[in-house]
Amino acid sequence: MQNRFYQVFDTERASGYCPEGDFRSPFQIDRDRVLHTPAFRRLQSKTQVFWSGEYDFYRTRLTHSLEVAQIGKSICHWLKYSSDLLHDDFFVDEDLVEAICLSHDLGHPPFGHAGERSLNHFMAEYGGFEGNAQTLRLLTERIFSQTRKGMDPSRAFLDGVLKYKSLWSELKTTTGKLPKNHFLYDAQEKHLNWAMGENDFPAELVPGQVRDGFKSIECQIMDWADDTAYSLNDLADSVKAGFLTVERIERWAEKKGHGIEEGSPLRSLLKAIRGQRIEPFVGKQIGRFIKAAHLVTATNFLSATSHRYSLELVVDDEVRAESELFKDLAYEVVFLSPQLKQLEHKGSYMLRRLWEVLEKRYVLGETIDGQDFKLLPEADAAEIEAAESSEERARLVCDFLAGMTDGYAARTFRRLFEPGFGSIGDLVG
Repeated sequence: MQNRFYQVFDTERASGYCPEGDFRSPFQIDRDRVLHTPAFRRLQSKTQVFWSGEYDFYRTRLTHSLEVAQIGKSICHWLKYSSDLLHDDFFVDEDLVEAICLSHDLGHPPFGHAGERSLNHFMAEYGGFEGNAQTLRLLTERIFSQTRKGMDPSRAFLDGVLKYKSLWSELKTTTGKLPKNHFLYDAQEKHLNWAMGENDFPAELVPGQVRDGFKSIECQIMDWADDTAYSLNDLADSVKAGFLTVERIERWAEKKGHGIEEGSPLRSLLKAIRGQRIEPFVGKQIGRFIKAAHLVTATNFLSATSHRYSLELVVDDEVRAESELFKDLAYEVVFLSPQLKQLEHKGSYMLRRLWEVLEKRYVLGETIDGQDFKLLPEADAAEIEAAESSEERARLVCDFLAGMTDGYAARTFRRLFEPGFGSIGDLVG
């Protein structure tokens, strides 16, 4: 039975390519292409909360993405089961949502958000760096083909990954400051326009948070699945790592004025920790968060073009507030702890030293101690040297650093800067 929710507009690819005779749907093809990319596999060694490789059971960007995909698919099942707006032949495609969820963190660099902030700082003169923008760059320009033309994603898939729809220069002009996050690169305007079907944003959708709130239903589902995983699964890792204890939670609750009375979210969390049942607690909460999602109709400048914009995901206020509470708890007690900040400082320091030497050698074209050292793999160096502008060269150097895993970045740092590490047999790539 054909799913009437999607039209040719949604399944179209920028190249115009339409696979014939493939037993898979266009969205299954998108998902399969993502799964078989090196960029996806590298997520297994990129930081989620704690540095990858610290212990086997902590979540990495890869396991986080897998969990987000599972939650996203479950939300699709729940909505099809519970909503009067969907039917057996008219529903949100779970393969599409799975592909979007699996891809949502592809562009994240090593060392978590500290690495993202560092690269954005380094790229301040060259158009900035943003994890979501880098995901778009990978999907449209960098992965899957030998010619580095991207994976030719369908419009619905590409649009579903676009959490942010404001350009770097737009935010810079609007605020008068260099954007800290939540932007696309200026050179990606063509991809944004294509995803929007070449329709201009109406005047009321000003750049920034207002425009970023304009998302397809699949992007909204991914966003809520990500929030669910972030606020609950990361919480479990923090408890297991000893960062979230009963005492610390109680002190934080008293300081912030949050109640821990019977029936409150924090009371339930404290009971789970005391009873050593944090995993069952998280599993039950995930189920609640999924069932808190509902659909309502929406009318906007794309709702007549695609059903993807004719629906809006609404989450019960109580559950949304609970998610925000748990995110605040994890951020203020765990992410801001001296232990994690020290590791973030170390990761940022390594990236800064790598950026400094690569920018000097490959972006500015200067010698290092009077010598033209070959510091990058041959193919990467050749592509950078063929670029016509310093902005293009900087972006390619940034691509190289952003694609590193935590371990690869640390090994490259040691190989370049620690006299006692490395040998002639080491491989750069």
